Amino acid sequence: MTVPEIHQQLKRYQSSNKRIFVTSSFQTHSIPLLHILSTSGVAVEVLFINTGFHFAETVSFKDEASKLLNLKTIDVRSQVPKSLQKDEEGHFYFASDADYCCFLNKTQPLEPYLMQYDVWINGVRSEQSSERKKMKNEQKAPFGAIRFHPILDWTSKQIYEYRMRYNLPEHPLDKQGYQSIGCAPCTRKFDASDERSARWFGQNKTECGLHKDLIK
Repeated sequence: MTVPEIHQQLKRYQSSNKRIFVTSSFQTHSIPLLHILSTSGVAVEVLFINTGFHFAETVSFKDEASKLLNLKTIDVRSQVPKSLQKDEEGHFYFASDADYCCFLNKTQPLEPYLMQYDVWINGVRSEQSSERKKMKNEQKAPFGAIRFHPILDWTSKQIYEYRMRYNLPEHPLDKQGYQSIGCAPCTRKFDASDERSARWFGQNKTECGLHKDLIK
């Protein structure tokens, strides 16, 4: 979708009195979408799913980008304390059961927002993985909400060109070889052949529950 098309769709949601929120991981490629939303004239709540396992650089970048784009970003956290996020052997679930860790820290905390809001915007792109190639611009989510993927067909080149056009910042870890940046324990440096391979390295996992369990 083009920027004017995204703005038009947002205004359609607004005219239908739909409550809208966006989740952002505040990576470099997240910033163009946040900029587009901030210039739309439509009220969109910004949620950062703060798992407590993020790189310190991600949290700092989130604060920097929120200030730059004048976003009121809400930190969404798990209600399960970290002391209870360990298996019988005392290992954190991110090491022994990454899917359950994602459920506790991402999927479950987001569910109450899907109950309260009508439209969930997120910045998934088709080129990122085979699973995302199957997605559509609009899809159903649980609790009667709608998922809206406005930059689904954008390429990395388009993301870069947009960022350059508006002089938008990049995540500080990009220069260190990271590109797909999630929680620190589950992120490795960028593999040029497949950026998603940098996540959950060595596991049969390329998506968290946000894009598997919270989509129909």
